[in-house]
Order: sequence, then C-alpha cells, then structure tokens
Amino acid sequence: MGLADRDYARVGGPPPYRPDAGLNGPTPWSRTVNAWLIILCVAVYVIGGFLPVNGSIETGRYWVPTAHGVWVESLGNPFFSLQDRPEETTLGENLVQETIRVALPDDGTEQITVVGLPVYDAQGNEIAIAEGHPASLFHRLFHFSTKKVIGGAELWRLVGFQFLHADLFHLLFNMIALFFFGPLVERVLGGKRYLAFYLLCGVSGGLLYLLLNLAGYVWVDTFSLPEIPGLLFNAPGTSLIGASAGVFGVLVGGAFLAPNVMVLVFFILPMRLATVAWMLIGISILSIFVGTQNAGGEAAHLGGAIAGFGFIRHPDRLHRFFDWLGRFDPTSRHFRSGGSMPRSKPREDQIDRILAKISRSGLQSLTPAERKALADASRRQEEQ
Repeated sequence: MGLADRDYARVGGPPPYRPDAGLNGPTPWSRTVNAWLIILCVAVYVIGGFLPVNGSIETGRYWVPTAHGVWVESLGNPFFSLQDRPEETTLGENLVQETIRVALPDDGTEQITVVGLPVYDAQGNEIAIAEGHPASLFHRLFHFSTKKVIGGAELWRLVGFQFLHADLFHLLFNMIALFFFGPLVERVLGGKRYLAFYLLCGVSGGLLYLLLNLAGYVWVDTFSLPEIPGLLFNAPGTSLIGASAGVFGVLVGGAFLAPNVMVLVFFILPMRLATVAWMLIGISILSIFVGTQNAGGEAAHLGGAIAGFGFIRHPDRLHRFFDWLGRFDPTSRHFRSGGSMPRSKPREDQIDRILAKISRSGLQSLTPAERKALADASRRQEEQ
C-alpha cells in the first residue's frame, strides 16, 4: 500500500490528500513550509556535525566542596543564584577534568571523575564545578536554558533551540512526525500561518519549561522548601533542545482537525490520531509530576501541545503574525518585490468562518465551495 492510500493520507476525502498535495491540486513537496522546516532541521544537524567542538555547555549538575573536602551535588547554580555570590563568581571557559570525592546518601563517599567548567570566586579560587560537555557553535549559541534566557536575556534561544537535536534518533523521530502530520495542518492554515503556528508552539514549550524550572528553583533554592510534584527542580543551566514542542503542537492540531484517522504507531499498531495525541499528553503530564529524567523535555512537549490546541481552535490569532517585519517578511511577496499587498477584509472573514466550521464539525464538513475558497486562500498566502 502506498503512502497516498493510507487512512491518514485521505483525511479530507476527495480529492485524495497526500503530504505533497494541497486542497486544490498537487503542490510540490519542496514548496511547502513544512518541507523547509524539515530541511532546515536536518541541515543544522548535518552542518553542526562538521563544525569544530571548541566550547562547552552546562549539563545542569553542579558540585560544591564542603569544609571537609567532600563534594556534594548542589541544586543551586553558584554562578546564577542570588544567594551564592552573584557578582563575585565567574565561570571558566575551558573544560576541566577533576577527580573528586562525593558524598553518598548513606553517609559514605565515592570517588568520581567530573568533566565541567570551573566556577571561581573574586580571588580566583575554585568554589564549584559546573558539569559540562563539549559542544559545537550551534549548540552553544542556540540551546535553551533558564539561566541563558532569564539570567542572560538571550531571547533568540526561544526559537533557536527548536532546530537543534541531540542525536540522529532524536532528529529522525521529530522529522518523521513532522512529515506525516505537518501537511494536514499546513493545508488548513496555509503556509504563512502554519509557520507562525509551528514556531509559537515551540516557543510555548520553552516558556512552560522555563516557568516550571524557575518556580522549582525559587521554591527550593530561595525559600528552602521541600520539593513538590509538578515543578522542575533541575538546575537552571540545564540545556533544552529539539523540535518536539513544535511537533507536539502540530500533532495536537492534526488530531483536532481529523481525530478519527488511523495512524500506525511505530508503523505497527493502528490507533486513532486523537488517541495518540491524548496518550502522549498523558505521558508528558505523568512524567512532570513523577519527575522522570526527561521531565524538562516533557514540560516542553506539554507547552507545545497546549499552544497547538489553542491556535488550531482560534486560527484567526495567527493573522498578521509576521507583519511586524514589514517589507522584510520572508513569507511575503512584499519581501521579494518591495511592493505592498492590499488585504481583503471580506475574504479574510470568509476564511475565518470556514476555519470556525472546521473547529466545530471537522474538515469533512466543508462543502466543495468552502474547500475551494480555503484552497485559494492557502495558495494566495503561499504567493504573498
């Protein structure tokens, strides 16, 4: 059975839907925004693999020596914390490898080797080690962390982290999901609004991670209160990367538009798209409350899913997302020709009514005339 013959490739009924087809006839795959998002993620991963590793990023673990020479793991980042010499400490630039003796929960000790960035006080004495790992230029410039975004006000990381991946499996998992479910959402929203939808879902994932991590940090490090379920207690320097938040938004958007289509989970188990979405959301919520090793990543997934649900129900909020760029809007004909494109308010109102109908009754409820109007609007947005 070919790809175009599967259930999730026939969402809207006739005309047949394919990942490279629009509502009003075939659209080359390479002309879709979804395709270029995939190409960009793959390109960043491949190019990053050839870049020299000439720096490092923190893992989020910090080791601090006690008065007896035994080191303990500290939740608080001694470079970031308001309690631990905020203006007197500096973070070393080069990785060091040190053998330290660490305290164990049963009052014993264990000797381990730690690779990380040294933290110095004003006199140049090493007061802590921030565990780190080698990283290329892309990862150092664009990874997301509470420390970088709040402490350093590096807001570009809210978008940049969405195009970084830890390994090949991480990349493939996200790109396969984007390949199958992205076209469904893009053909309803149109290219420009789909790009806004995807990026905003990713940003929302990063913001939820930041909110829970900052709350957990303040809760324990500032007020010295016991940990509670639902907050993230990893150190604020812990890095977050990946397209998963945006992908979760796309998955939830697709599940809202076509909840009953059947997908093959792991290419084996048939399941309704809505069931898959709710199952993954449930896993994310459970992981956050239990505090699994990837609780931070699951928080980003949940943030992307929440944004996806909100924007697919109210797509009018995506209108004019790029207008602040003016003539430099890369998705507009204005960017290429320097001209201006007048807007048709009645036409936009008609499309909003069609999208509202999809929200209420699903994609299959559209009449042929409404399908044609939506297809024409999507094509116009891709041309603009």
